[in-house]
Amino acid sequence: MKTIALAGNPNSGKTTLFNAVTGSTAHVGNWPGVTVDKKTGLYKKEEEPITLVDLPGIYSLSPYTDEEVISRNFLLEEKPDCIINIVDVTNLERNLYLTLQLMEIDIPIVCALNMSDVLAKEGKEFDLKKLEEILNIPVVMVSALKENNIEELMHRAYQACQSKRKARSCLKGTSISHLIGDVTIAFEALKVDYPLFHAIKLIENDELELKDHSNLVSIIDNFKMTFNDNVLGNDLEAVIADERYKYITSFSKKLIIAQKKEENTEFLNSTIKTKSDKVDKVLTHKFFGIPIFIAILFVIFHLTFSEDLFFLNALGLVDITSFAGTPYEGLFANGGISSIGVIFTNLFNNTFDLITSSIANGMNSANVNPVVTGLVCDGIITGVFSVFGFLPQILLLFLCFSILEDSGYMARVAFILDRIMQKFGVTGRAFLPMIMGFGCSIPAMINTRTLADDKEKIATIRVIPFFSCGAKLPILSAVSGALVSKWGIGNADLITLLFYAVGMITAMISLIILRSSTLKGEKQPFMMELPNYHMPRFKSLMLHLWDKAKHFIKKACTIILLSNVIVWVLIHFSPTWTYLEDAMINESILAVLSKMVQPLFTPLGFGSQLKGFGWVFVSASIAGLIAKENIVGLFAVLAAVISSADPDLMSDIGSVGVLIENTGATFPALFAFIMFNMTTIPCFAACATARGELKKGTFKWTILFWLVTSYIVGTICFVSLTVLWTIPIFIAVIAAVLVLLYLYRIDKISFRKKESK
Repeated sequence: MKTIALAGNPNSGKTTLFNAVTGSTAHVGNWPGVTVDKKTGLYKKEEEPITLVDLPGIYSLSPYTDEEVISRNFLLEEKPDCIINIVDVTNLERNLYLTLQLMEIDIPIVCALNMSDVLAKEGKEFDLKKLEEILNIPVVMVSALKENNIEELMHRAYQACQSKRKARSCLKGTSISHLIGDVTIAFEALKVDYPLFHAIKLIENDELELKDHSNLVSIIDNFKMTFNDNVLGNDLEAVIADERYKYITSFSKKLIIAQKKEENTEFLNSTIKTKSDKVDKVLTHKFFGIPIFIAILFVIFHLTFSEDLFFLNALGLVDITSFAGTPYEGLFANGGISSIGVIFTNLFNNTFDLITSSIANGMNSANVNPVVTGLVCDGIITGVFSVFGFLPQILLLFLCFSILEDSGYMARVAFILDRIMQKFGVTGRAFLPMIMGFGCSIPAMINTRTLADDKEKIATIRVIPFFSCGAKLPILSAVSGALVSKWGIGNADLITLLFYAVGMITAMISLIILRSSTLKGEKQPFMMELPNYHMPRFKSLMLHLWDKAKHFIKKACTIILLSNVIVWVLIHFSPTWTYLEDAMINESILAVLSKMVQPLFTPLGFGSQLKGFGWVFVSASIAGLIAKENIVGLFAVLAAVISSADPDLMSDIGSVGVLIENTGATFPALFAFIMFNMTTIPCFAACATARGELKKGTFKWTILFWLVTSYIVGTICFVSLTVLWTIPIFIAVIAAVLVLLYLYRIDKISFRKKESK
């Protein structure tokens, strides 16, 4: 079986091509650094199956960041049979720099010129034959997005695998070609694979080469004593970079030709304002950028959670109730016309309620043991269905964020936030993985490999869980709906958006504090080419939604199902393993254990002050450490048991409503409960990922940071919402801390500048 590696610059369409070739559903986002680990897939349309490896996007083969190390090590150590080098044809000069480095390795290469559809839209053609002659490697024009010429690309890559290729360098004939030859001969004498590549890297002062082959440095030092470039002196790394760019510019502009004779290449490559530039004038505006981002978030949450989509009921214009008197009452409208997310969630929940009641009635009619009926209906079906009911809203929200990512807008958000946060030593690059946290914390944490500074990486991993992932959405939605129905406060969409906003603000404040105290460091340069806007590809979006749905269903049918069964057992047995009726669950194992730690949560509002079944909020928080969806499942199981005497109660006010009625939980307590669970220790899978990404000895402090932060945030929320006059005090204290940190940082920078002088 042949192995082909995909290598290219970030945002060149590499992962899109990988998905097109293999049918995979690897995450695709229109920003640099989406792939930070190698992914594998199969292509089966040639004589034998081909293993395709999607490497992280890199600008060079010098190991400055983790993803560059991954790509370099794979090429040098795994020795693939061929490299497909993805080149963004609309940014030819920048992309070809990596191509020239790859050509210095003795591995067959096929150059895939991507985004041919964009080139065609701009009225341009490309001279493929000329580029093939210059580089002396196969070149294929493709469009990964449109899946054009994919089979031709793979066929030529398979053909390239059949023969060996001799490495060559564009530096031949330059002022340092003699040195390259001498060092290459030295590497050949040592029988090192890919001697030309290693020779040039050693001359560039590559850290790994200097460490592994220090015995050859004397050759370079002796050369430097006799060498002096008119402009760059004896900085050989700069000389090599300069020679490569000279080589690229000598032919790159001649490759793109206009279809119209009156147009010329100079005109086509001039700095004409593109559509993306015009849109960016508004979306990345110094003052309007953030308000526009907030407005976009509101629209997304309104489409997902609102029960009054067009504000008809709020304006007193209409009061609609659909399917009144049927099991599907309120499906499309309950006062006002519901949003898409609410309609499908209502449809799911009402259908699941019918199924559950039918199964319960059937088991009762068959005289099945009440214990078995309770376990099946309350412990398994109700718990799992309660989580399934939120699947439409999760997928809709994920779809909206995927559209923002794939269109290129999320890269602009990082650019906007960089303006604000750079004063505190935080780069916009750190926000790219944080924004990915809206989908799932696990790939977001892995994405921090794109950060060059270890301290910034640690700080970013610690705040990623504060960007609420899809797993937390069910509990956010359930509590938001309960707050509206119980106290008539606001709208569910606004409350859910508020939860997300508080989480984001907490993340930013925490990041500033970390980068200004225990993890302080200099701000790293933030350079990112903003990708052009483009319409997201429908097929790609649907594949991601399907992958998200499969993952959610799998978790609901395994981890959450098992957790609900365990919870049902723990609330129906005493510490002496005596079976308890529903009315006696306050004496259960779960109740006893939860009551032991319940007083610790008193400052957050869901501690000792709650009555009756108040311990359920503590047990839910603990269950959420396994998987955040467990919180909704546990609430459903407990509410079903509590409302067993009046089953219609749960249908009328929902599981959270039942718990509010039986615990005396207040609005501030519920708000604090949500914020605690949004910012506390994430699920086990995310913790395992964080441990793997963090340096040894830092994970335990990360766990402590999550606990302390969530406790402080929950306490502030409860106190400020209970005693409203404390809100300006908390705001003033937080603002003062941020100002002091900023002034401290400025003072430190000024002091260093004075010392350097």
